[in-house]
Amino acid sequence: MAKVYGYMVTWTTYGSWLQGDKRGYMRKGRVLSGSEELERANKRMRRGGTVNLGKTEREIVRRAILAEGKRIGEGILAISVASKHVHVVIAAGGKTISKVVSRLKCAAYYEAQKDGAGRRLWTQGYDKRLCLDEQSLVARIRYVERQKG
Repeated sequence: MAKVYGYMVTWTTYGSWLQGDKRGYMRKGRVLSGSEELERANKRMRRGGTVNLGKTEREIVRRAILAEGKRIGEGILAISVASKHVHVVIAAGGKTISKVVSRLKCAAYYEAQKDGAGRRLWTQGYDKRLCLDEQSLVARIRYVERQKG
């Protein structure tokens, strides 16, 4: 098995990338093509509107993710929090990436709620990109650092 140097994970805010989206969407680890009918059905079923993080919320989320990463001993190598999604590059550690992402998302949600967000923030799941060598790790760090938050 190849050595994993790190992960780039991305998750979206609630309602910002629905199943059926014309850009494609993930389901059970597979990328599927858009479907206007499916997207319309998902818009009808969602509770509340699309979440767009404002500048203050983005900073709260960023600080919460960094603090939780430190608390659980996971190296956050790069982070970008935008209005509709979050990118985080994480050094490979001892915990499963699913548990790490769950902790990061929960910590960010909790801190945002303390500040009065009062709504669901995240979609279920996340996208994971493996970094199997130092070059891919550095490339993903640079990508995230270039993102506008």
